[in-house]
Amino acid sequence: MNLFLARLHVALLMLTAPPDDDPDEPLPHAARLRGERGQATTEYALVLLAAALVALLVVGWATAGGGAAKIGRLFDRVIESVIDKV
Repeated sequence: MNLFLARLHVALLMLTAPPDDDPDEPLPHAARLRGERGQATTEYALVLLAAALVALLVVGWATAGGGAAKIGRLFDRVIESVIDKV
């Protein structure tokens, strides 16, 4: 068990160690894991998934359980308010 914990500790230290400053030396696997390459693409994909989830929830709410009537009343109030101000 102690050998396992020692190996786990060494592996974690290797993953968190800063990369060397020698540009000619290839990056170790741990240093490649810490890179930010592709992060913007991942964030963009997560934002798109969140937006799709919100859209699905709104569509589900609007089509079931009286949501359509509430949306209709909201539009009626907005249109009446605009007409009153004109």
